[in-house]
Amino acid sequence: MSEKILSVRDAIIERRSIKKFNGQSVDRGDLMAIIDDAVWAPNHGNREPWRLVVACGEELSTLHNLLRELAIPKWQELSSEDLAKQMTKFTLPGGYAFVIVPEDARQKERLEDYAAASIFIQNIQLLAWDKGIGSCWKTPGFLDNPKFREALKVQPGERVIAMLQVGYFDEAPKGKERKKSADIVTIFGE
Repeated sequence: MSEKILSVRDAIIERRSIKKFNGQSVDRGDLMAIIDDAVWAPNHGNREPWRLVVACGEELSTLHNLLRELAIPKWQELSSEDLAKQMTKFTLPGGYAFVIVPEDARQKERLEDYAAASIFIQNIQLLAWDKGIGSCWKTPGFLDNPKFREALKVQPGERVIAMLQVGYFDEAPKGKERKKSADIVTIFGE
């Protein structure tokens, strides 16, 4: 996908979750610039309740080893071909951003922080799409694994809410039909 300037509407409607990346690396500077812009997400009390652990470039092989250990059951028993095939879902993205939020003991603040971080994540996805970089927001079970938390230096009172894979792709999936306002809106008082 070539870089083009999109309207906000076009970015929202045209963006797709990319699951088939082509293996091309994402430049760290590009990813950091996207994050620098994404932080303008609305957030309650201007708390900016997020931090990220980013991997692109040299550290990807270390991350791949961790993901292999945590996400591929009995990987040691697989042939090298079968292991490589199962690992493509982790090795083809050109970068990763793990989004971490505080787990405030107060329910209202915890929900506000999660909502704000979700908007922040969508900003990353839309800004990346505008640069021709695809993304997919994933929430695999291993995000809560103590070994994974330790590798990301997640502190007590924090939670990893997203594994955001980013990268380049050769073909965007077709969009699926979405519900219309008539299907989801009830007019107050009716």
